[in-house]
Amino acid sequence: MKKVIEGKIYNTETAEAIADNEFSDGTNRMSHGRCLTLYKTKKGAFFVEHETCWEGERDTIEPVTMEQAKDYYESMKNEKVSWAGAFGQEPEEA
Repeated sequence: MKKVIEGKIYNTETAEAIADNEFSDGTNRMSHGRCLTLYKTKKGAFFVEHETCWEGERDTIEPVTMEQAKDYYESMKNEKVSWAGAFGQEPEEA
């Protein structure tokens, strides 16, 4: 998916998938008909692709800040890149 938002191109084919909340049981890949994928562009911007299989809804792209990206990352069950790989630093010790 490719979308221009505020004069910037967000493209799922050229950005790196960081994490997602896909559910795969061999038949389905979307929990409750929807799934999210967090991406990072080559220039370091983050965005979320919202996918749906529901009639009347459309797939969308939402640019997010780094702080929002961290929140999405923590909430997603499938991490494709480590925290340090995604955000350029290790998470802080609790």
